[in-house]
Amino acid sequence: MTLVSETAKSASATGIQSGFHLLRKLTPLAGILAFLLAWQFFVVFWQVPAYLLPTPTQIGQVFIDEFPELLRHGWVTVYEMIAGYALAVAVAIPLAIAITSSRRFNEFVMPTMLFFQIVPKVAIAPLFLVWFGVGATPKILVAFLISFFPIVIDAAVGLRSMSPEMGDLARSMGASRLQIFTQFRLPTSLPYLFSGLKVAATLAIAGTVVGEFVGADKGLGYLLLVTNSNMQTALMFATILALTIIGFVFYYIVELLESFLIPWHVTHRVQETATM
Repeated sequence: MTLVSETAKSASATGIQSGFHLLRKLTPLAGILAFLLAWQFFVVFWQVPAYLLPTPTQIGQVFIDEFPELLRHGWVTVYEMIAGYALAVAVAIPLAIAITSSRRFNEFVMPTMLFFQIVPKVAIAPLFLVWFGVGATPKILVAFLISFFPIVIDAAVGLRSMSPEMGDLARSMGASRLQIFTQFRLPTSLPYLFSGLKVAATLAIAGTVVGEFVGADKGLGYLLLVTNSNMQTALMFATILALTIIGFVFYYIVELLESFLIPWHVTHRVQETATM
């Protein structure tokens, strides 16, 4: 009887934990559904014209009907976004290593970096259009400029985060500069680096759209301009939805890579503990 009772209690506790886990997973979805229902009710109750604010159901229907068109333009935007982001990573990480290795180089290059970060990218995009035409290159460069700065700054902070005591301990054990970098400085910097990579992932899509706003003949940014000029509000919202989906997917791909490379970091251990 005691064994049966304990088994029943264990099964009941497992079921309760599973219920709480499912509830925690569904909470964000419930918030989104509540927002969409409020939006639908507001538009229907106040009889807002569709050209001003369509309902979520109308936007969803247009998204399904125009999916091939959205997909055709979406691939262009995704290519430009990934290319600009990859270029930012390829330039920012070596530059962060250089500026953390030499104080003189840091003082030499930092004012130029701040200049390009402060200058509005919308002001630079027309120059790229003049220099490189309406192809993919201007959009890639704008995405690069917007996503570059968070990566290099967070990577530099991470590379400087190793304590002096850890460096002294490594040198006392005979570690070379390369070994100190690969086995101590680089692993310590990864949480900071991925923080910058995730911020840059959300900015890369915005930079691509800015570049397409300035001059393009394809892409979701171009489609936004066309739908705006034609007063196709539902298709405009569907395009924004497509951009949002792309941004979400890209962000969570970077986060998945982070959890794979640094599962030991406190943020992932806290998430695992919370789901238990």
